[in-house]
Amino acid sequence: MEIIIISGRSGAGKSVALRALEDTGYYCVDNIPLDLLPQLTDILSQSQSSVAISLDIRNIPNSANSLEQTLSTLQNHHQIKIIFLEADHATLIRRYSDSRRLHPLSLKDLSLEAAIDEEYRYLEPLIQHANLILDTTHLSTHILAERLREFLRDNSEKELKIIVESFGFKYGIPLDADYVFDVRFLPNPHWDPTLRPMTGLEAPVAEFLNSHTEVNEFIYLTRHYIDTWLPMLEKNNRSYLTIAIGCTGGKHRSVYIAQQLGEYFQAKGKTVQIQHKSLEWNKKNIKSAVIKTSFLLTALFYTLTGFTISLG
Repeated sequence: MEIIIISGRSGAGKSVALRALEDTGYYCVDNIPLDLLPQLTDILSQSQSSVAISLDIRNIPNSANSLEQTLSTLQNHHQIKIIFLEADHATLIRRYSDSRRLHPLSLKDLSLEAAIDEEYRYLEPLIQHANLILDTTHLSTHILAERLREFLRDNSEKELKIIVESFGFKYGIPLDADYVFDVRFLPNPHWDPTLRPMTGLEAPVAEFLNSHTEVNEFIYLTRHYIDTWLPMLEKNNRSYLTIAIGCTGGKHRSVYIAQQLGEYFQAKGKTVQIQHKSLEWNKKNIKSAVIKTSFLLTALFYTLTGFTISLG
């Protein structure tokens, strides 16, 4: 029997993930005590082939040894995959504020931030065993569901999927990264006024970076490092390998280098997804700002001309 265990920080999207798995045909069980898992799986194995189980902080023992023992017992009898959902502090706090729900550990008279920190310590053993760590900070429910479906498809094909992503350190390091490479020491196109408005995907920026020996040497050595260890990673029963390339703003250097690395491994026949997190985040924010500005200008026009807009 195939068992998918969904866990992660409270507020990171476990309920959404469980519903997504249910929609794909998994028999889903929510918030069962960890001690009952072996008995539950024995019963379900008689009638189910694919089961998804959600575990949160309320059902995980304080002892890391107890958790390790239960996971080992399950893995001896069933095919187990663990999906761990992450999100940054600010996002978790905002989600709790929006939903007005209590964090499970708030009952211990902890502040929300302290509860989030303590929860992370309890969940550490699950993070170490996770086959997939998903950072939901910037993911909509629709994209989260799609990422899970991709994981299930890729998992069934037994092929390691490489995700190469660029990001800006000013926005924070991606929580789902397996490897983080800092390229802030490389020549920066930002200081050229003609290149500043462009991105690392555009030819003038690419030509600028390609003209510097240190940039090409960094790309070569990084490719060599990943090439060296990729066979072992592929044998290690992993589904995803996430490589994050960071510069200051995630606009020029990291974008160019991530694109070069991603295209290199695509050319070698690997399954590769290239993402530019900070570019996508800024694009979404600009679109939102344009919509808000358009609405305000429309409201101002109607106000000045004697009309009103109903928001209800």
